Amino acid sequence: MQTLICGSIAYDTIMVFEDHFKRHILPDKIHVLNVAFLVPEMRREFGGCAANIAYNLQMLEGQPLIMATVGDDFQPYAYRLEKLGLTQTHVRQVKDTFTAQAFITTDLDDNQITAFHPGAMNFSHQNSVRDTHNVALGIIAPDGREGMLAHAREFHEAGIPFMFDPGQGLPMFNQEELLDFIDKADYIAVNDYESQLLQSRTGYSVEALAAQVKAFIETKGAEGSVIYADGNRYEIPAVKPRQIVDPTGCGDAYRAGLLYGIAQNLDWQTTGRLASLMGALKIAHRGGQNHRYERDQIDQLYFEAFDTHIFW
Repeated sequence: MQTLICGSIAYDTIMVFEDHFKRHILPDKIHVLNVAFLVPEMRREFGGCAANIAYNLQMLEGQPLIMATVGDDFQPYAYRLEKLGLTQTHVRQVKDTFTAQAFITTDLDDNQITAFHPGAMNFSHQNSVRDTHNVALGIIAPDGREGMLAHAREFHEAGIPFMFDPGQGLPMFNQEELLDFIDKADYIAVNDYESQLLQSRTGYSVEALAAQVKAFIETKGAEGSVIYADGNRYEIPAVKPRQIVDPTGCGDAYRAGLLYGIAQNLDWQTTGRLASLMGALKIAHRGGQNHRYERDQIDQLYFEAFDTHIFW
């Protein structure tokens, strides 16, 4: 049985400005801002929440199925997914659009200026959960607004348990819509900032939100994460990475660990620790999909971190 991953496929163009933004942006001229930054270093990464999650879940030998919309410029990404063995059955190409993409400029203080073009992501509602088969679990990751609403409804109608992962898309929804997501979802995954925003938008505390789903997962970066489930509060430690290179896609790697644990009926401590390890493995590499581990390597690293094996 497969895990259906609804979300974005995107290109990330990352540039480095070898200076400090603050030296070129005059506070008293913000209202007439007109600046240009020379960026000798540039790289293009394959990204998007759906593809990142699927990439990590495949490493765990899960069964990811991507559902996303892409544009006319998708061919290089399509070739990559083919080489990775990730099926494109539910990747829909929308004519006369671009695949979603982010243009990120970073300075020497690690400040970032980002422009994001959603492109074909705005047509995610053209895909339907009803068109899938043999799906036992799903996730709604950041995507087009109408698509996220439609896919939640379709998961619920089909009786397929799913995780609501609003991410940066959370501000698109009002209180009524967020409460409807929560009512339909089986699991919620957010970072600490999104957790605060979700509480503010809904008027519910973490405990009240957790009481409405099977599990409420809150990540806290280097401080680890917390899983509220079965009336318990599970403290999940962060795994110390071998090096810190790039946080891009760490949340997606973490969610892949969650989805694998849920699909395999692992207990919440084990599931959370696997998710924590997956995030740590990702942060030691640039981009969201440049780390590569075999499952036995992941098992050994899990043993080194927690003194027990996960794959038997």
